[in-house]
Amino acid sequence: MRPHILVVEDEKHLGVGIKYNLEADNYRVTLVEDGPTALRLVDASSEPIHLIVLDLMLPGMSGYTVCETIRDAGVTTPILMLSARTLAEDRARGFDVGANQYMNKPFELDELLSRVKNLLQHATPSPGKTPQRRNRESVEQAEFGNVSAHFLNHEVSVGGKTVPMTPKQLKLLKYFVENPDRVISRSELLSEVWEISGNLQTRAVDQTVAQLRKIIEPDSSQPTHLLTIRDAGYRFILEPTDHQTE
Repeated sequence: MRPHILVVEDEKHLGVGIKYNLEADNYRVTLVEDGPTALRLVDASSEPIHLIVLDLMLPGMSGYTVCETIRDAGVTTPILMLSARTLAEDRARGFDVGANQYMNKPFELDELLSRVKNLLQHATPSPGKTPQRRNRESVEQAEFGNVSAHFLNHEVSVGGKTVPMTPKQLKLLKYFVENPDRVISRSELLSEVWEISGNLQTRAVDQTVAQLRKIIEPDSSQPTHLLTIRDAGYRFILEPTDHQTE
């Protein structure tokens, strides 16, 4: 069966062009021009959707909202977000709401087709293989440094002051707190926190870790709790000692 791709793009000439080229690569493509229609298709489509190509600037409902709504519904279909916005915070927000990859407009067609192929390949589980999740004790609250986190209440304070955190940042912090003192790979974080294939090529983990450091570390440029382990991943230290450095 040919992979089914949903393209959400309000620029008609661009949407038609993407559809034409994807179909030339033997994909089945559905093209819609707004967020509500896309959400209805994701929710009620009789045929599985294997990938969503989602424009950020849509009429009435932004791509951010569409992506976040899809993820809040528990749908893990890979999402490739397209945007003319090039600021780092725009990319970071895209990853925060659940995008797997982010491409800036204008883009090269070959790169788009390559990213589509990559996402589809890595999102398809191998026959007979079931992802193994780690058994761990759930932590409801934690205190370290000047940080106090109450995960059940979705509240985090730093130095006695409540700080805003996105659901993804809070979930990532909770996972680190539940798995202290060991090296955690980016692949594991994608699988356990983002609930997507750990083989996907995305900067979502690094972006969110950087955001988290700015919140919980006294000096995010010299972290003491959330350490990078070169070529391996991250290690979270509840009570750092003097010899534990980045």
